[in-house]
Amino acid sequence: MCVNDTNRRDFFKTAAAAGIAVAGVPALAAPASAHTRDRTGHRGERIALTNVRIFDGDRVTAPRTVVVDDGRIGVNPLGARRIDCGGAVLLPGLTDAHIHLKDVGTLHALAGSGVTTGLDMASFPPSLVDSLRGLPGLTDIRSAGTPAVAPGSPQSGIPSFPADAVLTGPDQADRFVRSRVAEGSDYIKVIVDEPGLSPETVAAVTRAAHAAGRLVMAHAVSTAMVVRALDADVDMIHHVPMDSALPASVAARYVSTGTVAVPTLTMMEGFGNLGIPGMDYAAAEGSVAALRRAGARILAGTDANLTPGIPVQPPYGTSLHHELELLVRAGLTPREALRATTVLPAQAFGLRDRGTIRVGNRADLVLIDGDPLSDITATRAVRRVWVGGVEYTPTAA
Repeated sequence: MCVNDTNRRDFFKTAAAAGIAVAGVPALAAPASAHTRDRTGHRGERIALTNVRIFDGDRVTAPRTVVVDDGRIGVNPLGARRIDCGGAVLLPGLTDAHIHLKDVGTLHALAGSGVTTGLDMASFPPSLVDSLRGLPGLTDIRSAGTPAVAPGSPQSGIPSFPADAVLTGPDQADRFVRSRVAEGSDYIKVIVDEPGLSPETVAAVTRAAHAAGRLVMAHAVSTAMVVRALDADVDMIHHVPMDSALPASVAARYVSTGTVAVPTLTMMEGFGNLGIPGMDYAAAEGSVAALRRAGARILAGTDANLTPGIPVQPPYGTSLHHELELLVRAGLTPREALRATTVLPAQAFGLRDRGTIRVGNRADLVLIDGDPLSDITATRAVRRVWVGGVEYTPTAA
């Protein structure tokens, strides 16, 4: 395939996310938790969901039957236990593209709200993350592990924070990335905000991560730091500016570089309510509107956490439904908001077995009452949830 200079960078990113090695650019390594079976080998029973309307990524279909067979979407309903859904709507399992893991209770709260994939954006030690991978019937996770931070940053002062993640210069980037990959990090996180990493260090970490087949997530909450992250060629920028709305020219750079936005409006709203000078929620909402007008890819993420010392702690699971509502208020259509929590995060993170309800995909499913394309708040009316074909039962908590 011939790729011109304008499209070369986005082509390489797309190829890597698809698992294809192109001209020396490594494909993304299989995530540590990419095995299709959970740690017990259990996949759940064979069922047929009848009289169910599905969100196919574009519209809500007429009633049909969806088969769950050995933890995946199947084709043959013969012999399956039938569940009449009464015309309810079936969504692909929802993804929260920005959480911080706490414990197994995190997974119960997520699954109970229909969030079947949780993308952790910084948790340590690695043993904590490993203990939460592949639990049957509970939310499937990926994690950045320990983020790269600068000396003097709030994270660097945490007593248990790994010393090798406090970077004083670009010469430490390769070692940092090697350590995270060895620990099982599925992607790499960098803190760009002041006091943050230098532009040279952010760029060095990004190069090292890409060489290791890992995507790079950047934390940035001001326009200047967003520009720094874009200059460094990161793959995704988490949060949006609260000092001023993104100018159209900066929003357009997301599109031209293929950079994905994870605005975390729920967290931005929380900080805006604290009355801190220079932290204006209207700027965050305006930034999302600018990104949407530019045609940038936007994912739904909440920054749900129970981190000590953080003044805003969105609840796990339920906050994702609020995030979808905030995205719609900021200018996305309900369809775009649903795609931001289903097919788009699956594509952006190279999770090719989820995000849509189609044969062969994981049976991550959320049955809801109401039509979310008419009213996005309908996603809150969760009736039943299946994670990898296993129905979530709150009594297991």
